[in-house]
Parts: sequence; structure tokens; C-alpha cells
Amino acid sequence: MAVETSSATPSPIKTVVVLVQENRSFDHMLGWFKTINPEIGGVTGSESNPISTSDPNSTQITFKDTAGYVDPDPDHSFQAIYEQVSGKTWDTNNPDPNPEIKMNGFVQNAERTTPGLSETVMNGFKPEAVPVFKQLVTEFAVCDRWFASLPASTQPNRLYVHSATSHGAMSNNTQQLIEGFPQKTIFESLEENGYSFGIYYQSFPSTLFYRKLRHLKYVDNFHQYDLSFKRHCKDGKLPNYVVIEPRYFDILTAAANDDHPSHDVSEGQKLVKEIYEALRSSPQWNEILFLVIYDEHGGFYDHVPTPTGVPSPDDIVGPEPYNFKFDRLGCRVPAIMVSPWIEPETVLHRPSGPDPTSEFEHSSIAATLKKIFNLKEFLTKRDAWAGSFDIVVNRSTPRTDCPEKLAEPVKMRDTDAKETAKLSDFQEELVQAAAALKGDPFNLVENMTVSSGLKYVEDAFKKFYDDGQKAKEINEVEDTVSADASTRRTTASKTFMQKVFSCLVCDR
Repeated sequence: MAVETSSATPSPIKTVVVLVQENRSFDHMLGWFKTINPEIGGVTGSESNPISTSDPNSTQITFKDTAGYVDPDPDHSFQAIYEQVSGKTWDTNNPDPNPEIKMNGFVQNAERTTPGLSETVMNGFKPEAVPVFKQLVTEFAVCDRWFASLPASTQPNRLYVHSATSHGAMSNNTQQLIEGFPQKTIFESLEENGYSFGIYYQSFPSTLFYRKLRHLKYVDNFHQYDLSFKRHCKDGKLPNYVVIEPRYFDILTAAANDDHPSHDVSEGQKLVKEIYEALRSSPQWNEILFLVIYDEHGGFYDHVPTPTGVPSPDDIVGPEPYNFKFDRLGCRVPAIMVSPWIEPETVLHRPSGPDPTSEFEHSSIAATLKKIFNLKEFLTKRDAWAGSFDIVVNRSTPRTDCPEKLAEPVKMRDTDAKETAKLSDFQEELVQAAAALKGDPFNLVENMTVSSGLKYVEDAFKKFYDDGQKAKEINEVEDTVSADASTRRTTASKTFMQKVFSCLVCDR
């Protein structure tokens, strides 16, 4: 069932749950779902890319359906994505900010990175290989035109999820991590309008990239997923906006479940299954809309051209030499929507507005929350433009036939977790954010392994949380005080705890 128009009736949704996974394109994860529902804008098997875009006689690599465990991780930097979508290599000396979008450079870029890697990026999962997604797409809804907010890596795209801007970031920005990104988020907007939110983290919450979420008044909005999520579901105590952060670090005793290569996708399937089943059994089920998306495409092939001519959220231009104007979206990513208010086999294509050029992208989350909860204002020009996905609610009454349990995923990886591996770029960013909380040097990531990085971020967050709870007991501490060590100031006349938490966050 295709959905293109919106209803004027008030939304029955009182709780929106969002899980953002890592680094997979739509065609890679869900492209072959077209075989079970022709309405889905997936692949047919005729899609291909040349080994060389400059050679008209180049060998073509065809998109296959044999994806499984993926290692190594394809390139997904701004320069790599530029080549993947345009077929042209990025030239710092002669940049073309508005290349023609052909989606024909994935193989060329992959082969330059690692010979043979094109067989990985030109490959997708059969529906049977990701059984949890197969069941959810069949029972509920899929959006086949949800794009990353910009053609860049994880950090800036995740920033768009909750603030509809990356504040000019196109990649890892260590200085901004030290200070915390200053833009207003959907969390403050919800709070200002009397709504609640909760962040359920499993190792370290990437939402602490935002400066304002380091304020002590938000300490109680963070919940350890394993300890709290199922209990809050059972007790009917989920807040209006629920953010679930997966395990970003892969260790022997707790496999990563964020789907970032080289992590096992079956672990991500287990996480989605666990979340769904907890929501399904909750007394709040008939008021819930659950969204699963991915932050960016991770270098994997997608055939749909990336939209251009989109509005800059705040007119900030990216750094040299790119001077990116934030006027192009990234590649399509998977987007699955679950609610008893959704008819089976629903497919969302393009939104019907608010602008003729509007698309679904990460800023659609803020746009949808504004609409559902009647919030006072948009965050940026981007969420004012983005399509809202509340149109997926296409029933007048909630269903009673939604499955209570989902299929069991099958393990894909035959090897053990690589605890001694070097940190990925995103893991380094998480460590740097944790270092900001502790006031530690940021070059400590250089010698860290996955296991030591995980221990560091867990310890840092525990200290942040424990110190925050202690500080909240001190009457003199104001709500806007920050637990970010980079902004702390001390005076000799204060107690230790007052020294640690005595500074208001300045909006540098």
C-alpha cells in the first residue's frame, strides 16, 4: 500500500521511539525486498557500476544478493561519497561543488580503496537473511526515499537526527566535541512544550555530542538500556520521545549491535527484535510509533540519485577546501516504521510537502515531532523543509493482529569480536566526547583498542552520571550547570562538588 497524502485528524501517537543504526545503504539492506513487495523502490538485479567511469568499455560489476558478514569497512568520507555518487574523484585544486549525480562511482571508489572491495559494496541481503526486517516490512511500513542529511560520515549525520543541522560539521570536529555542539535540539524543544524524553544507552550516548545535553538537569534523562528499557515498557513509563543508542563497541562478552562493519548484522537484528517485543507487550503499545533508520550509507551501493538543491539549515558553510553549502543530501538509507496504526505492507515514497522539493531525511524526525506534539517552532530551515512521516499512520483504529514475537536472527560472523582492534573513526569520536566530560587530553585515542575504548567511555559516563546526581543534591547548583569538564571553573572558597559544577555553559 503506497502512502502519499496526510490526514488532518489528530495523531493517536503519544510516544515516538527512534533507533539509529550504522552505515548501511537502502539497497544493501532492503533493496532486494522488492522481491516480496514490488511497490518498494528496490533493485531488480540489472543495476551495475563500471570499474572505471572514464572508460566506456569498462567491465561492469552487477549488484548481487549474497551479502552476509562484511569486513572491511568501505570508505564513506565526504571525498569518497563525492566519487560514489558522481563518478568523479574529488579534486581539491579544482573542486566542483555541484557535480552531476550518476550513482556510478561506487565500484571505482571501492577498488581504489581495497582491490576486490567492489564485490562487497555491490551486494545486498536477501530478505531471508535479515528476518526481523522482513517481518517488520511485511507487517508494517518501509520508507524507500529516506536519505542521509548530508553526503558525509557518521558524526554530522547523527547531529541532524536531533537538531536538523550539524552546525557546519562535515566530519569529526574535535574542537566542537570539546565544547559540545551548541545548536538547539529537539530535546529542549520538547521540554519547553511540556513533553518528556529519555535516552537509553548501551555503552555511551552519542547524544552527548550536544553541549546542552551535558547540563546537569538532564542527567536523569539518561537510562542504561539493559537496566531500564524493558522495565519502563512493562510499567508503561516510556517518555514521549525515546532514543535508543546501540552498542558501538564490539567485545567478546557483549557483541556490538549497531550494524557498523565489521560488526555482525544479526546482532542488530536481535536488538530490533528485542525493542519491538518490549514495545509490543507494553500497555503503551497503542500510542507508539517506532522508527528504525541508519545514519548514513557507509559506502555501500544505492541506485537512487541523491537529491540536490535542498535548503541549508542555518547558512553555515563547511570548512576549506570543501566549502560545502549543505545543499545536497546523502545516499538513501533503510527506514522502517512500526505501529499498530499502520496497515501491513505500507510503503512511503516521497512526502507530499511541505515544499514541492521536500524529502524524507534525518531532519524529518524533528519535523514529525513538531507536528505530532504541536511544538511551537522548527529548529532550522531544514526541518521546516523536510517531510514529516506521521502520514504513515494510515488507520482509524489500532490493529489487534500485530505479532507479539519476531523471527530469530541467525549469526553471520564465524569469528570472535576483535577486542584488540584499533578504534573506528566514530568510536574515536565517542572517546573524545567522553574525554570532554572528564577533562582528559584528546590524543588518548591514539593508543586505544576497542576494549580499552569501551572501558574508558563507560567509566567517563559513570563519573558524569554519579557526579551529576551528587551535584543535584547541592541546592546552589542551577539546572543549567554543565558536567562538561571543558567548561568547569573552580574557586578556592567552594566545596569540591561546587567547584566541579559551578560554571554555566557559555554559548561560544
